[in-house]
Amino acid sequence: MKIQVHQNFLSALPENDTHPYRSGAWQPQTTEYDAWNLEVEGEIPQDLAGTYLRNTENPLLAAPERYHPFDGDSMLHSISFAAGEAQYHNRFVRTDGFTAEREANAPLYAGFTEFQRLQELNQPSNIKLWPNMKDAASTDVVVHRGQALASFWLCGDLYALDPVTLQAHGKADFSGKFPDDGVSAHPKVDENTGEMLFFNYGLEAPYMHYGEIDAQGNLNHYRDVPLEGPRMPHDMAFTENFAIVNAPSLFLDPEMLAKGVNVPRFFADVPMRFGIIPRRSNGPIRWFNAQPTYVLHWINAFEDGDEIVLDGFFQDDPMPASDPNWSIDRALHNNLDLHALKTYPHRWRFNMVTGETKEERLSDRIQEFGMINGRFGGIPNRYSYNALPCKGWFGFEGLIKLDLETGAEQVVELPEGVFASETVMAPRIGGTAEDDGYLITFTMDLNNDRSQCLILDAQNPSAQPLAAITLPERISSGTHAFWQPL
Repeated sequence: MKIQVHQNFLSALPENDTHPYRSGAWQPQTTEYDAWNLEVEGEIPQDLAGTYLRNTENPLLAAPERYHPFDGDSMLHSISFAAGEAQYHNRFVRTDGFTAEREANAPLYAGFTEFQRLQELNQPSNIKLWPNMKDAASTDVVVHRGQALASFWLCGDLYALDPVTLQAHGKADFSGKFPDDGVSAHPKVDENTGEMLFFNYGLEAPYMHYGEIDAQGNLNHYRDVPLEGPRMPHDMAFTENFAIVNAPSLFLDPEMLAKGVNVPRFFADVPMRFGIIPRRSNGPIRWFNAQPTYVLHWINAFEDGDEIVLDGFFQDDPMPASDPNWSIDRALHNNLDLHALKTYPHRWRFNMVTGETKEERLSDRIQEFGMINGRFGGIPNRYSYNALPCKGWFGFEGLIKLDLETGAEQVVELPEGVFASETVMAPRIGGTAEDDGYLITFTMDLNNDRSQCLILDAQNPSAQPLAAITLPERISSGTHAFWQPL
């Protein structure tokens, strides 16, 4: 293995830190690497070409009051494949907040659950829904027009980097038209058209916007999406002719918001609403009501005759009850446990003629963080590659290949003490079948204090990995990933 250290950073976190999201599988890194000639168990397929990117919350400073894992600074990890070889890079995303706190050597922003500090601080921030919170760009990553774009879940800037080397390219500006309300995590790249679709949301009417970036990088469509009040959606979906946004039943409590306090609450009597927006058009938005819930992530959507079909993960309990004996931190972290939230694959059908909504559960197994073959985004697909959540905390102990037509599941459970990342599907060069390719994930192996990149056969993921590539050091667990074909 050939390793070069790009930069080391000093950590101000406590020695022997015991915070559950700054230790164990979530232990942060302080070193940026460039690495080649990586140690490989097995063999990297010759017909695998492209880059696997994953975003990570990676704090270097302790929170003044209470750390939430979504507060951590963004660190991107990139592993690229060509001709049976791999190269690895990792970098902190130099956001405005990261730079300011490095210069001050102190935390300057309030965390997501530091409610008192949210009221007391007057730190400049572009996070309008959650004033005084840092735009950490640590949630999601996509690649559009050859640039990796890191984004934050509460809507902020998009930070651009080279997807292979992770060299910083500054902020995306959409040719000078970047929206004042920012961009939410989970912008969608349509591989078949080269467009990128996005949304944002905030505290002021119309409360949501939808936009489209064309294949040349121009903001050629941006429109209001009027809602009844502030909402907190996390993801969107699209078909060939429509974009789908949502207003979930979990949102900021209006009574508390009127007092200047941001407290999310699940309203079990408020339907979840779906807005179906014509792409490349100012045509009317069609709204559909569905069972009350919150959905973190969608799998895919497509058109089927008069219907729009949408697959995602329904939460049976979007705000699970806490044990009265729990600490505040433990109660807050309960909302990160996908088993507590009871997340199940689910299908919605919206009839564009009758206005009817139909729903059905697709599996009785708890799962989340679904990924598909990107070539099938917006068109009918059969397979979803989902994370198998850990119980009691936010982590993944394996993955599931779910056949959306038959309901069959292939489950890959990692050894105890080994955890996975969001798993991407990388189509094989020359492959035509939807599952003709490879599944790629990073692991956090606490038993051997190492991380590896696993390459699995997408048609038979439960077989032995085709390759296990050792990284320079054990990396922290993280959030979202993306596959960029060569």
